[in-house]
Amino acid sequence: MLHNEPLSRYTFTKTGGPADLLAFPKTVAEVRQLVAMACDQGLPLTVIGNASNLIVQDGGIRGLTMILTDMAEVAVSGDRVTAQAGARLIDTTEAAYRAGLSGFEFACGIPGSIGGAVFMNAGAYDGDIASVLESVTVLTTAGELATYSNADMAFSYRHSLVQDNGAIVLSATFALTPGDPVAIRTKMDDLNARRAAKQPLEYPSCGSVFKRPPDHYVGPMIQQAGLQGHIIGGAQISKKHAGFIVNIDHATATDYLNMIHYVQANIFEQFGLHLEPEVRIIGAAQ
Repeated sequence: MLHNEPLSRYTFTKTGGPADLLAFPKTVAEVRQLVAMACDQGLPLTVIGNASNLIVQDGGIRGLTMILTDMAEVAVSGDRVTAQAGARLIDTTEAAYRAGLSGFEFACGIPGSIGGAVFMNAGAYDGDIASVLESVTVLTTAGELATYSNADMAFSYRHSLVQDNGAIVLSATFALTPGDPVAIRTKMDDLNARRAAKQPLEYPSCGSVFKRPPDHYVGPMIQQAGLQGHIIGGAQISKKHAGFIVNIDHATATDYLNMIHYVQANIFEQFGLHLEPEVRIIGAAQ
């Protein structure tokens, strides 16, 4: 257990204040013990995965924070792949490829964890978690283990049931299709090349910042609004992809939030649209 640990050491933006208490459980039993401890002591509880599509505010997080990246086992059985919540999507898609299983290629370059991906129904390149997920094992707010089916999860665009009911994703099973490993690899390599060409992977960022409004694309709108390249503090609207905010010079989470508000205000003024953040914003303001 770490005390007063800066979360900037773990987030993809390299920003974020301290966690009062920070734990890295390695097993489901340890998760249950930590949740019980937080409940007994009246501590707020926050669960984080790979912290790739996340902004932790500069005031940090009160109570107990759990980062699940030590729970990263991936297993293949037939045409099913089961991954623990802390497993990286990238590693899980590689396991599927090695087993000759298709359907998960869309996620091959997404830097998040399985738990976070299920939580937000992550997706890219016309695929999403809802299209491949069979079931999810969770720890409910009552401290019980439960299994949700795909239908139970009430998936929609960047949304799932666990955003609403507070359950903690522990693992997920994906139903895939046997395929040609050469074709699977070719598609994954193509998607990764497209990602590298279009996205500012050379800078810290939180990935795609805003949800896509119906019939619009965020990046081109930000470009049309003349905002691309704008800098607030150490944060910049990426010159490579305007849908990203990158940390170019010791940005703070406050710089990120100020930039988000700046973009929202300008897009609303020019297009009459309210951009909703896709990135999860947690913690306390400084």
